[in-house]
Amino acid sequence: MSQNQISKPHQPRAQWKSPMGFILAALGSAVGLGNIWRFSYLCYENGGGAFLIPYFIALIVVGIPLMILELGLGHKMRGSAPMSFAKVGRDWEWCGWWAVNCAMYGIMLYYSVIIAWCLSYVFFATDLAWGSDPNNFFFNEFLQISSGPTRMGDIRTSIIFALMGVWGLCWFIVYFGVQKGVERANKIFMPLLFVLISVLIIWSVNLKGAHVGLAVYLKPNFELLKTPKIWIDAFSQIFFTLSLAFGIMITYASYLPRKADIVKDAYMISLGNALFSFLAGFAVFGTLGYMSVTLNVPVAEVVKESIGLAFVTYPQAISLMPGFARAFGVMFFLSLVIAGLSSAVSLIEAFSAAIIDKFHYERKTVVSIVCLTGFLGSIVFTAKSGLYWVDIVDHFITHYGLVIIGILECFIIGWIFKAKKLREHINQHAQKDRLSILWDIAIRYVIPLVLLILLTHDIIKEISSPYEGYPWAALIGIGQHWLGIALIAALFVSMRPWKKELHETEQHD
Repeated sequence: MSQNQISKPHQPRAQWKSPMGFILAALGSAVGLGNIWRFSYLCYENGGGAFLIPYFIALIVVGIPLMILELGLGHKMRGSAPMSFAKVGRDWEWCGWWAVNCAMYGIMLYYSVIIAWCLSYVFFATDLAWGSDPNNFFFNEFLQISSGPTRMGDIRTSIIFALMGVWGLCWFIVYFGVQKGVERANKIFMPLLFVLISVLIIWSVNLKGAHVGLAVYLKPNFELLKTPKIWIDAFSQIFFTLSLAFGIMITYASYLPRKADIVKDAYMISLGNALFSFLAGFAVFGTLGYMSVTLNVPVAEVVKESIGLAFVTYPQAISLMPGFARAFGVMFFLSLVIAGLSSAVSLIEAFSAAIIDKFHYERKTVVSIVCLTGFLGSIVFTAKSGLYWVDIVDHFITHYGLVIIGILECFIIGWIFKAKKLREHINQHAQKDRLSILWDIAIRYVIPLVLLILLTHDIIKEISSPYEGYPWAALIGIGQHWLGIALIAALFVSMRPWKKELHETEQHD
C-alpha cells in the first residue's frame, strides 16, 4: 500500500552517534522541572504513597504505549512531527505543526522563564538572599507580582538577564546539531543531574526528622484510591512528564538508525523517567519531614501550593539547616536548571527540525531565528503579571492542547494509518519484547478513552468554576487565544508547499 513520503533529496538524515546518546537525550527531554517539584507536590497533595499506585498504573496503561507510538512513528517516517504526519496523509500534517507550535511558542516561552527563576535562585542561594521570609521575597521582591493577569506591570530586568543566559545556552547547544550539540550536551547534563540528585537524596534522608516525611511519601492511604482526583492527577502527570504530544519523541526517533529496538528504548526512557521522579521524591519528602519537625507542624501543612514548593518551601528549609545550607541550596537549584535546560533543548530541536524538513533552510539560520523570536516572545512572562500568564498558558496548553493532540495521534495512527502496520514495523527489529495486538487495542481504544475522560473532566470543572478563580476574560484572552493562534499557524504552515515536494511512493524500511 502506497503512502505519502518525502522524496529522496530529503535524505540523508542526521543520526545519533550512539544508542546511549539517544537514550540520554530522550531522558533529558522527559526529565524536567516537573519531575522534581510537580511530581512531589502531586504525591504530597494526594496522600503520599497512595499516589504512586495510580502513577505506575498510568505509566503502564498510557505512558509506555504512547511512547512506543511516537518513537515508532518517527523511526518509520524518518521525519519531524509534521513530516511524519504528512507521510501518513497530507490532510494530517497540521497536527504535527500544532504539536511543535504548542511546544515551542507555548511551553518553551514560559518554561524558559521558570528556568531563569531557578538560575537566579542558584545565585540567591550563595548568601540565602531570600532572608527570613522566602514567601515575601519570591512573590513581592523577586517577581513583584501584580494584582492580576490583566495588570501587566513593568518588565523585571533582573529576570531578563537570566532569561538571556537560558536562551543563549539553548541556542549554543541546538545550533551545533544532533551529534555535536544535543547529544553531547545531554551526555554532560544527565550524568551531572543524577549525581546532584543522588547527593541531595543522601543529604535529605539524613536530616533530623526526615523519616517523618518519608513515612508520608511511602505509606499508602488506600482510602484515597476511591477518589477520582488521584487517578486524574496520576494519568495527567504521566502524559505530561514523558514529553508526549510535543513532537519531541517523534523527532528524536527520526535520528535513530534503521535497526533500532523501539520497544526496548521506550521502556528505558519511560521507566528511567519514572524512576528519577520516584527517587527525587526522597529528597523532597526528606526535606519536608525536616521542616515538619523543626517548625513543629504536620507535614500536611508545610507546603501551600505547587510553585511554592520550589521557591518558598525549599528556601525556607535551606535557611533552617544547621550547616552547609548554601551548598545544599546551590545544588538544589542547579539541579532544577540542568533538568530544565535538557528539556528546553528538546523543545527547540523539535520545532527547528520541522522547519528544516519543510523548507530546507540551513540549521544555523533556523535555530538562530527560532531562539531570537523565542526569547522576545518569552519577555511577556517576565512582566509583573508573568506568574499569572505562566499559570494560564500552561493550564490551557497542557490540559487541552496536548490532550487533544494525543487523542488525534491515537486516531491517526490507530485508525487512519492502522496500528497494525506500525506494530509490524516496530517488531521487525525488536530483540525480545515484541508488541502484541494488545498494543493496537491500547492505541485505538484505551488511551483515547482515558484522554477523553481527562479532557471532559477539565472542561466540566472549567465551566463550573473558572480555573483558579481567574476572570473569564483573562482565561479566554490569554489561554484560549494562545491555543487558537498556535492552531491557525499550524493550518497555515501545513498549506505551504514542501521545498522537496511530497510524492506517492512506498515506504522503505
